Amino acid sequence: MWDPDDVIAGAGGAAGGSDPSSVLGAVRLSPLRRRHLRSVVRIEEECYPRPWSATLFLSEIAQRTSRRYIVATIGPLVVGYCGLMVVGDDGHITTVTVDPAWHRRGIATLMLLDVARTAPAHGVRNLTLEVRVSNAPAQVLYRRFGFAPVGVRKNYYAETGEDAIVMWARDVDGEAYARRLERIEAQLRSRK
Repeated sequence: MWDPDDVIAGAGGAAGGSDPSSVLGAVRLSPLRRRHLRSVVRIEEECYPRPWSATLFLSEIAQRTSRRYIVATIGPLVVGYCGLMVVGDDGHITTVTVDPAWHRRGIATLMLLDVARTAPAHGVRNLTLEVRVSNAPAQVLYRRFGFAPVGVRKNYYAETGEDAIVMWARDVDGEAYARRLERIEAQLRSRK
């Protein structure tokens, strides 16, 4: 079972403008709570033509044995959120979303690192996700994490009719994958 009171990661520091190196040291990851929902839904509405509702997020976070949602905050601001659904030994990444005002600062990478590191402790051996065909920056990020395309879901995004690429990262519970995550973290630290 996920421990909802754990603080997942954090560091001190100030958010200092648009310099990516100053942002990462100020990001704190913690479990998504009701108090975050207003901010999460605002970001959701800004980013997606068919956003999830607060009710849907509440339903997800209520399923503590099979779901894990985190938020990235800088001070009192929610700047991103990420979700994982566990089904057997597979983990489905349900969302990786960063407030557009905070893009390109490593926040999505930080959240994915956390999810990928903690998933094996809950029996996850493989991770999967869908990504819009048009979302090239996200595809690059996912490939860094070892996700490879395995198929296409036609018209997956009903609001636009856009296809989704289905991607999988296999053996995330192995040593080779742990080393991959260490390299990604080292690259992030070098940005700080």
